[in-house]
Amino acid sequence: MTYAVSEIRSAAPPRKRRLSKAAIEPWLYLSPAIVLLVLVLLVPLIIGISYSFRKFSAFKSQYVGLAQYQAMLSDAVLGQALINTLWWTVASLFFQFFLGMGLALLLDKPFYGRKVVQAVVFLPWAVPSFLSGLTWAWLFNPIIGPLPHWLYALGLKAEPTNILSDPATAMWGPIIANVWFGIPFFAITLLAALKSIPSELHEAAAIDGASPWQRFTKVTLPFLAPTIVITVMLRTIWIATFADLIFVMTEGGPAGSTSTVPVYIYVSAFKSLDKGYASAVAVLLLVLLIVYAIGLIAIRRTLVRHV
Repeated sequence: MTYAVSEIRSAAPPRKRRLSKAAIEPWLYLSPAIVLLVLVLLVPLIIGISYSFRKFSAFKSQYVGLAQYQAMLSDAVLGQALINTLWWTVASLFFQFFLGMGLALLLDKPFYGRKVVQAVVFLPWAVPSFLSGLTWAWLFNPIIGPLPHWLYALGLKAEPTNILSDPATAMWGPIIANVWFGIPFFAITLLAALKSIPSELHEAAAIDGASPWQRFTKVTLPFLAPTIVITVMLRTIWIATFADLIFVMTEGGPAGSTSTVPVYIYVSAFKSLDKGYASAVAVLLLVLLIVYAIGLIAIRRTLVRHV
């Protein structure tokens, strides 16, 4: 009996060592990715936040505390940039989502040449944003582009002028370019979600006499809801922080009518050379997007529980 107890006691430490090794081993495999994330994401984030508390000049910087954040309260240009960012984000997201949803529903149906159509539809997502903005700027140019002449022929404009040069219409140029660029994202993700819905549910609803609209609202939409929330959240963040198209097409003009917060951050940091104030504005944008993301994640959890 004493010999058996001593054997059990001698076997306990190796088991503990195996358990500890099993707990540590996954972290060893993940360590390269963790180190990379810390170096690429966490360290620049901390440095950027620290910059927001300093005032930079040509050869030195000094700690100013919350002075940069206090300056934002009276910055009318920043206020206009926030309004422009809201307009740019909501309009782009609205058209991207509904056009992407329609495209996904269309591609979910079998028809001749669907593979070719899918390849063509997803092509804009592969085009670099700089090239996309440059192309659309050319298209809106009344000298070398066709769009102003088409708008004039349709009676939408009194003459074929460049909408990018008019403060009242300039924002629509980058929005149209962004809609063209972002539709494939929603089409791809929503098409994948549609493929995961069991066909038996649609067949059972059809047998029960449900109309196509009822099948969409009662069967398809509830299953798509969690995917819709997460894709809308991701795309909102990307659009709100997206400055490439606007800067290539308008550089924030004319008269600041297309200057969004990311464009304002770029101009403040690299043209006005005010890195401290640019960092403070970037922190403000980060906080707003974090609050938005937390709200949408809470909505997604509610939708998942009810599906």
